[in-house]
Amino acid sequence: MTDAERVLWRHLRARRLAGGKFRRQHPLGPYVVDFVNLAARLVIEVDGGQHSGSAHDRARDRWLQRQGFRVLRFWNNDVLQHTEGVLQAIYQAQEGGDG
Repeated sequence: MTDAERVLWRHLRARRLAGGKFRRQHPLGPYVVDFVNLAARLVIEVDGGQHSGSAHDRARDRWLQRQGFRVLRFWNNDVLQHTEGVLQAIYQAQEGGDG
């Protein structure tokens, strides 16, 4: 895991975010997602600069959305520098809001 993924996992693991059960590095179809809450159909991806404008990521997101998942992507620096805002967006999405 990257530093940003470790920081986020500390907040998501063991149902720490509003009781949501997240899994990390979880396979979904042909992909492995960073984090997923299966009950909420919510995928969280934490990306570095190599993902900027990635056609592969767009195709992956479309596939996940067709399977009924909502995909939230955060940049590493946002997770590291604006952790509370990232957690708030995840919480809202997990609860069915706009995030």
